[in-house]
Amino acid sequence: MTEEAPETTAPSRDVCKWAMLCHLSALTGLLGNGLGFLIGPLVVWLFKKEDDPFIDDQGKEAVNFQITMFIALAISALLMLVLIGFVLMIVVGIMMVVFPIIGALKANQGERYRYPVSFRFIS
Repeated sequence: MTEEAPETTAPSRDVCKWAMLCHLSALTGLLGNGLGFLIGPLVVWLFKKEDDPFIDDQGKEAVNFQITMFIALAISALLMLVLIGFVLMIVVGIMMVVFPIIGALKANQGERYRYPVSFRFIS
């Protein structure tokens, strides 16, 4: 089993901007359009993943995080029956705003960002 070697050259500004958009597009869910927080990163990643490995990596990371948050929201909704879900819903909501912003800032600087609470559904 071999691991991928880290890239030695920094991604171009254009590549960094697309990787940043993979993370920031998750914030479209705040517009009240339902699943925009998941669809935004998915669309950007699917259209741009072939352009550069950095965009592919950050797009997968953003999509994996949003799938994880979708599952967390569903669990929180179920747990609202025993009241703990209300607190969890707030925590998950804050994470869905803060972590993509951090990811976008790191990607814009050309750094690979890994969300601290994310399952790897897409590898």
